[in-house]
Parts: sequence; C-alpha cells; structure tokens
Amino acid sequence: MDFDGTLPTVGLPAIVAVVALGGAIGASARFGAGRLWPTAHGAFPWTTFAVNAVGCAVIGVFLVVVTELYQAHPLVRPFFGTGVLGGFTTFSTYAVDIERLVKADRPATAVAYLAGTLVTALVCVWAAATAIRRFAARHTGAQSGVAA
Repeated sequence: MDFDGTLPTVGLPAIVAVVALGGAIGASARFGAGRLWPTAHGAFPWTTFAVNAVGCAVIGVFLVVVTELYQAHPLVRPFFGTGVLGGFTTFSTYAVDIERLVKADRPATAVAYLAGTLVTALVCVWAAATAIRRFAARHTGAQSGVAA
C-alpha cells in the first residue's frame, strides 16, 4: 500500500502474467475434475455442471469480499477472479457437452443441461454473495457490539 493509503497501480504485463498463471491453475483443476469423474457418452455431464456451479458460488463470495469487504491488492482480482475462476469454470466445455448430447440423440438432456446450468450458475452466484454479505453483517455487528 502506498503512503496515502491507496493501492499501487500495476502494469499490463503484471496483469497478463497473473491472469495466465491463475488460468493455468484453474484449468488444471477443471481438467483434473474431469479425469476423476468422467462423463459417459450421452450421459448428463455432472462434472462440468458441478464445476460451473461451485465456480459460480466461489465467484459470488470472492467478488463480495474484494469489492465490498476488503481492499485487495490490484492483482488479486485478475489472478483469482479472471484467472483461476475463469479457467476453472467453463463455457466452452458446457457448449461442447450440449453438442455431444444432441449428437448422441439426447436432445431433452441437452436442453435440461443448457437451462439447468444457466439457472444453477445464476442462483449459485446470488446465493453465495447473499450468504457472505449476511455473514459479514452479523460478524461486523457482533464485533461492534450491535445485535444482528
């Protein structure tokens, strides 16, 4: 932190480097999950569904923490939010999974997966962000002697 209490600005090369590093970590974790829990041909892609749901919940918590609760270093958000979580969650695999389900003559499963992932992702972000805000409000209230 600078002497005036502001966070230092960072250059584009540093941002690109932390996004790349975070992306490699996140994508490796997603790849590992896919290897641990592979999806059978024509089956509902539960691993990708779960990865995207968990990633969206973590995004909800993370963004509240770094935008509302704490002043994080300028490289934290690009590293973790864009890099790690962007590499972990996956729209491309989601799209490929839908295509595979359609080609496997499972259009109803494809539509359920398409809509279910979208709704679940939005609910996970909202629920996690709401939960961390409530937790922080209670914790702050307890610390200051104010009843929550």
